[in-house]
Amino acid sequence: MKDIAILLAAAGKSSRFRDPYVKKVYTLASGKPVWQHSAQLFSEHPRVGQIIMTISPEDREMVQEKFAGNLSMFGVEVVLGGEERYLSIRNALEKVRPNMKLIAVHDAARPCLTKQAFDAVIAVAERTGAAILASPIRATVKRCSKQDTIVETVARDNLWQAQTPQIFASNILKSAYAKLQGFPTDDAQVVEQSGTPVTCVEGPETNIKITTKDDLRIAEAFLKVPQRSRDNPFF
Repeated sequence: MKDIAILLAAAGKSSRFRDPYVKKVYTLASGKPVWQHSAQLFSEHPRVGQIIMTISPEDREMVQEKFAGNLSMFGVEVVLGGEERYLSIRNALEKVRPNMKLIAVHDAARPCLTKQAFDAVIAVAERTGAAILASPIRATVKRCSKQDTIVETVARDNLWQAQTPQIFASNILKSAYAKLQGFPTDDAQVVEQSGTPVTCVEGPETNIKITTKDDLRIAEAFLKVPQRSRDNPFF
């Protein structure tokens, strides 16, 4: 049954990627545009019935010229995003088909997602209504001042770093966005604010988000490793 809608977030500014010619989601990683790696994985998944990619209005013409064929090949619909991520996702939610049971939001800048990790978070989201991939923080965490001096060492017990996909029952995510407050930085925060508990599912450390050129090089190295091995932290 194809009952999962994917919202692929690709409308960011890529300011920290520091490339005047191309945004990170459109640059090549292992021979493919970064966004295409996850779009292809989703298009091949038996549960995925819809893929919507949010893009910046300023990229509309470029995306149509360069990627129309690829978007069509993987069944990706394009929606114009807003100034902030949550506005982009809200726009995409309006296009989700009514027969989609679950909605998965994924960063287009995370090209190293594996089917195994995706299936793991689907299973928990089906049971609980709201689940995200995340990784426990194992390093020592410091809080610093604006001058970059350490203010305190933060206890890392029960601290997790959020990843994507973040998957929710359709009615839960739509209802949470209808009651949106403030300026959330991810969709789990929107759902948390609505009063629905969100479960963390441990994802592989290889599921990194590309922010800088160094991240791109790391992602390319990961993409050379078979998917099954990437789910093993000791590959």
